[in-house]
Amino acid sequence: MSSSAPQTPAPQAAPQESHTLARGLSMRHIQFIALGSAIGTGLFYGSATAIQAAGPSVILAYLIAGAVVYMVMRALGEMAVRHPVPGSFGHYASRYLGPFAGFVTGWTFVFEMIVVAIADVTAFGVYMGFWFPDTPRWIWVAAVILFIAAINTRNVKIFGETEFWLTIIKVGAIIAMIAGGIVLMLIGVSFAPGETVGPQNLVDHGGFMPNGVGGLLAALSVVVFAFGGIETIGITAGEAGDPGRSIPRAVNSVPARILLFYVGTMVVIMSLVPWNTITGDASPFVQIFSALGIPAAPTILNIVVIVAAISAINADTFGAGRMLFGLAEQGQAPKAFTKVSKAGVPWLTVVVMAVALGIGVVLNAVIPEDVFVVIASIATFATVWVWLMILLSHIAMRREIERKNRPESAFKVPFWPVASWAATAGILFVVAMLGWFPDTRVALVVGAVWLVLLGIGYALFVKGGGRHRPDLDDPTALISLPRT
Repeated sequence: MSSSAPQTPAPQAAPQESHTLARGLSMRHIQFIALGSAIGTGLFYGSATAIQAAGPSVILAYLIAGAVVYMVMRALGEMAVRHPVPGSFGHYASRYLGPFAGFVTGWTFVFEMIVVAIADVTAFGVYMGFWFPDTPRWIWVAAVILFIAAINTRNVKIFGETEFWLTIIKVGAIIAMIAGGIVLMLIGVSFAPGETVGPQNLVDHGGFMPNGVGGLLAALSVVVFAFGGIETIGITAGEAGDPGRSIPRAVNSVPARILLFYVGTMVVIMSLVPWNTITGDASPFVQIFSALGIPAAPTILNIVVIVAAISAINADTFGAGRMLFGLAEQGQAPKAFTKVSKAGVPWLTVVVMAVALGIGVVLNAVIPEDVFVVIASIATFATVWVWLMILLSHIAMRREIERKNRPESAFKVPFWPVASWAATAGILFVVAMLGWFPDTRVALVVGAVWLVLLGIGYALFVKGGGRHRPDLDDPTALISLPRT
């Protein structure tokens, strides 16, 4: 018997044990995944914070932040087209800045997605209480977590289609609000006694910049965070059907669309209602829909914010799961995270995300509110950290291309290198503003602690290949141009 044992063929790995993601995301999927990540409940309910800080000049804050975000996305787009891998900017940081930079960037993004998704899951339970006040909130929380897990363990096309239609509803609500607001201005409907409506409200109540430059700067960090999640475009490259075509088109169109939605919304809201009367106690969307005579405006908005929450949780789960897959490929996360189902989906990362959301919601309910706020501030730090790493990785890549005399990228950033360095300076300025204002200073403090903890984790648990720069597929790597 012993002599026959060596002849027994080793069991073949089951299909679900493969390590290759399926490419099934179309261009419209990619565009709407990014829109779904960056347009959430913050626009529908949280825009009042930025308006209170800067007044009408919040519009300028969105334009400035939008310019920086566009350069971040162009840098990410160039790298994603050159290296279409699931780990995206985590891989790029490891490759061009070093493995520790990639480790920190990847895990910080994962934590950001978890924290934001926990907030949205909690909000979903609150929103459902609008219709079912007697139903325990945990039932709704469990239901949405299981729903999101089911979507994310199916074929990636199903995820893409779901995110597409959820985002369509959000975008439709924004467009309806902007169009409805314009109609109200044309017919002269007033929301406040004795107040006129129209663009003059942008300058009639203390001027365009009523709180000075300080107010504009205070709003800038809030506005930058509002764009958080747009970097998910890079993560989709690993599953895009044609990344060379879809990623550039998404990168060029999505930032402009998001900027249009945010700026358009702010202009309409502050033209209809004086900025100093916007307190956040009531959603401007409800006010506008009610004034248009639309019945059950609060119910309609509740449907929209529920859809917004589900869409954001869905996109966050996708982004965090694919980043975990990429980290595992590099040896910077448990190898089990590279297991892929028959549908080409990293199912274990989805399970981990579902468990993390469940635990997070429980913690959200039992720990003091101020403690959770401190933890959530990492999300703000994570956004600017990830964007900074994207820009620095891209600058390092461009330098390597020039040093080794390789062909230009198919999707080169414009105005290199001036625009890239200007965007980097803009991100560093936002970081400085986080430390300058007391309300946001905790983000830097907690972020510093987070980096220390990651440093300890890297030293203790990352070994072997995880401490080496990864080799990324690059069709131009073996090509050298003749020097002139």
